[in-house]
Amino acid sequence: MRIGSGLLLLLGMLGAAAVQAELYRYVDDKGVVVLNRQGVPPQHIGKGYEVLNAQGRVTRVVPPAPTPEERQRLLEAQARATSDAQLLRLYASVEDVERAKVRKLSELDSVIGITRGNLQSLRTQQANLQSQAAGHERAGRTVPEQLVTQIDNLSKEQASLRRDIERYRQARKQAESSFAREHQRVGELLGQSQ
Repeated sequence: MRIGSGLLLLLGMLGAAAVQAELYRYVDDKGVVVLNRQGVPPQHIGKGYEVLNAQGRVTRVVPPAPTPEERQRLLEAQARATSDAQLLRLYASVEDVERAKVRKLSELDSVIGITRGNLQSLRTQQANLQSQAAGHERAGRTVPEQLVTQIDNLSKEQASLRRDIERYRQARKQAESSFAREHQRVGELLGQSQ
């Protein structure tokens, strides 16, 4: 046991000596190359530095910190890589992209069709109520308040459905554009560009 602990102590001292033997080489604010055993001052770390061993050989190079532009490019590259990985998880080929596009556009077309049908139904109801209101006016009677309220409500519902239809049309355009980009990118990634 005693020999093992002595060996550990010796290794620890050698390790400490090795750490102490390291030199740090960096360039200061005046452009002068500095060798320092204490380390690199904080204001110079971002510029990069080298770690040298006792024989003066470079053992490690710490590159300069990236500029804001380089950092932005790195972030964009990481985002692109993440996006590409997700695309490749979703699609095995450009044909998969096309099938997904057809499905999505079909769903949106169905929703638009249903909404148009609902809009037409409201128009028919409103026309019937307006006909009843006209009958009251022709007979010289005042139009009941309840009838006027129903006609107004149907007008508001129709306006809401028209906004929904426009929103679905915009979603369809965005889906077409998005699938076109995905088709192109998946083709590039898989070497299936057309």
